[in-house]
Amino acid sequence: MAEDYYDLLGVARDADASTIKKAYRKQALKYHPDRNPGDAEAEARFKEVSEAYEVLSDDEKRRIYDRFGHEGLKGRGFGGFSDVEDVFSHFGDLFGDLFGFGGRRGGRRRGAHLRYELSLSLEECLRGLEKELELPRDHACQTCDGSGAAPGSKPETCSVCHGAGQVRVGRGFITMATTCPRCQGRGETIAKPCSACDGRGQVREIEKVTVRIPAGVDHGMKLRLNGKGQPGPEGGPPGDLYVIIHVADHPRFQRDGSELLAELPLEMADAALGTRIPFETLDGETHEVEVPAGTQPGTLLRLEGHGMPRLDGRPGRGDLHLHTVVRVPTDLTDSQRALLAQFRASRGT
Repeated sequence: MAEDYYDLLGVARDADASTIKKAYRKQALKYHPDRNPGDAEAEARFKEVSEAYEVLSDDEKRRIYDRFGHEGLKGRGFGGFSDVEDVFSHFGDLFGDLFGFGGRRGGRRRGAHLRYELSLSLEECLRGLEKELELPRDHACQTCDGSGAAPGSKPETCSVCHGAGQVRVGRGFITMATTCPRCQGRGETIAKPCSACDGRGQVREIEKVTVRIPAGVDHGMKLRLNGKGQPGPEGGPPGDLYVIIHVADHPRFQRDGSELLAELPLEMADAALGTRIPFETLDGETHEVEVPAGTQPGTLLRLEGHGMPRLDGRPGRGDLHLHTVVRVPTDLTDSQRALLAQFRASRGT
């Protein structure tokens, strides 16, 4: 069983954002791979505390975790970090700025992450589906073979950092590593840039990527596709693709997690006498709804198991709640009006 995120960081469950960040700094400094070279256990612990901070520093992920735990996060597409490189890529320069360690490992930087906003209908969220996305992604320039240097030339070692990609700056008793200002962390400079890619070493092309949308996905959820982001410079590992889900409003149904709410219009006589009414659910099936005699306006009738698929680790689907709306007729005939008057008189009202 995965360890509790609050226990990993050593904070209370009601800890505020600054307390969580301070606790993470302490843990990350203790287990940082640059401080524990070759220590697989420390590296695994570093990854775990970073995953805990990623969740607890995000209000929405923290709310889901507090309510549903690890399974709730997995159901919403959060799979943690794949490796330590993923941690460095996700937090950017956080380690260099806060701890004095670099985020660039082994001279190979990871590529940038990509973000894609995907709009879905509520019906698509119910069923789940596969979507083919068209993404602008970088690829190695064929003219310079990805070096960024014009044909006949080659990159030169940076004269400031001597190929390290970082320079160390002393601040009192502390020495901190920061990205080299001349080569921007590449370790190399290009005197004659390639004209085809302007020295980037990469050109942008449209690429098709297929993403699987799980049944029950909700508005605001984020799906991550490992390695589908921009390729890393100098052959570094690619970044990830984050697909942000947006769900369009539905004309008949409202959603609250795995529960659905809809209106059930009733004639006045049907509400008083009781009846069975056909109702079409979100998946297109028609079910008869039992309306008890004497049903009042605003009563909630439930169709069990006809809501949205659950994503909190429980099997099955939520329920569909039907909010009764009793319609008062406005186009009565003379005979109908007389019958209602007779009914009123019989009630003594």
